[in-house]
Amino acid sequence: MTHISVKVDGTTYEDDVEPRLLLVHYLRDRLGLSGTPIGCDTSNCGACTVELDGVSVKSCSVLAVQADGGEVTTVEGLARDGELTALQRAFHEKHALQCGYCTPGMLMAARDLLREHPHPTTDEIRHALEGNLCRCTGYQNIVRAVQAASEQEVPA
Repeated sequence: MTHISVKVDGTTYEDDVEPRLLLVHYLRDRLGLSGTPIGCDTSNCGACTVELDGVSVKSCSVLAVQADGGEVTTVEGLARDGELTALQRAFHEKHALQCGYCTPGMLMAARDLLREHPHPTTDEIRHALEGNLCRCTGYQNIVRAVQAASEQEVPA
């Protein structure tokens, strides 16, 4: 077992974990944060995307021990005091989800994009979301939602 200390959505956790435990399983099974879905376990779909030290990563390809000393933000950590972010509101208003399975990963990848490029072009949005698969929406409304969020003055 390896001892880790990681801040997740603003709360610090100290745990002993198996060195091979994936971050996605740590978040879901140990911390009970089920908003980060397990999609493919091969980093192809992007559903499990979270932020690790401010950078979006696919949590099925990161070990929990790699997050030791770091800060993780999950989809559960986006809204503050029950108030959705501009990006979350845009996803709702633009109907950017259907089954919802890919939505957490899409939100986290889009948030990373908007932090780096607050006013991206359509091509930049599509490129940033390439690593996140959606089988339901056809991506049009997801792109529209990211565009709408980028037009807001409130951070995504």
